Amino acid sequence: MKQVKKITIAELKKMAKRMFGNLVKGVIDVEKEILVIDAEMHADEEKFLLENGLKQKNLWGINLYPEKFGSDDFVEFDSMINLRLSQNNRSRGVDNEKIRAKIIKIVNSKIEK
Repeated sequence: MKQVKKITIAELKKMAKRMFGNLVKGVIDVEKEILVIDAEMHADEEKFLLENGLKQKNLWGINLYPEKFGSDDFVEFDSMINLRLSQNNRSRGVDNEKIRAKIIKIVNSKIEK
């Protein structure tokens, strides 16, 4: 598991190949703009962030597809940790368009070509 300040697409590709073949799981804190990647489960990344004092309401699970960098399919909003009735998020995705946009902005700020 790794907290990302900056990461290259080449590094993401290596992580993807090692874990799942084509994707890297990540959890992002939209308030603190922190991204943790490279764990087997989103729940593990979420737990790490919670143990470090971050708030669950700001944490969202994503999948990154390094081979699709530059396309709309690079970031996938699909994680069990996203199911949150208290925030009116009733799917594994991220239903709030503003939160999705913020996630994409944060992810893009962490990626180096």
